[in-house]
Amino acid sequence: MILHFTKSGLFLLSFMALTSCASVSSSLASETAKKPAPKPIATTSTTPVKKVAPKTVTTSSYAKKIGKDKHGMATYSDASRTRYVRATAYSHMEKEPGAPGRLNAAGTTLKYGNTRSVAADWSRLPLGTKFKIVGKPYTYVVDDYGSALADTNTIDMFHPTLSGMRNWGTRKVTIKIIQMGSFERSAKLLKGRLHAAHCRKMYYAITKKMSKSVAAN
Repeated sequence: MILHFTKSGLFLLSFMALTSCASVSSSLASETAKKPAPKPIATTSTTPVKKVAPKTVTTSSYAKKIGKDKHGMATYSDASRTRYVRATAYSHMEKEPGAPGRLNAAGTTLKYGNTRSVAADWSRLPLGTKFKIVGKPYTYVVDDYGSALADTNTIDMFHPTLSGMRNWGTRKVTIKIIQMGSFERSAKLLKGRLHAAHCRKMYYAITKKMSKSVAAN
């Protein structure tokens, strides 16, 4: 058929070519079908990881506690520079009997500005102690005391007005001591005031500490 190049031969050759192409396509399709399907690619889980909050340290655990006062507040060692205390408020405008106006127990004027006066038990926070209250911008200085403060871990915040005193009320605050005051100076002032029960309590508590300190050295 190819040698004679007849029309029928040409037709036959064309038919054979088409048959050959169809055979090759069928073979390729068969090989493709035999190949295994590709494995799905593993993806990282998008489920958010639950974060565990860090453990918090309570304020009272910063320092060595050596007991509690009548209000249930911790008593700290003298070396403790961070303390959790009860904080009340007072004003010279209350005009309590025996109160020397705006004079403090040290004989100077009660302060209310960037530096503010505080009353405390001088055997725990001696005269001249300076500290900050966490969350407040002021510096507080112990320059006064009160009969209700002896043998407690309460600080009494001075306010020049009754409204300011009432707004403060009673709170519990964290204080950070910047500078410890002088037990010696405190005892010297208290020694001349032993007629008052609260002064006696503070004085004898201070002298006991001073005696222990001398014995230890």
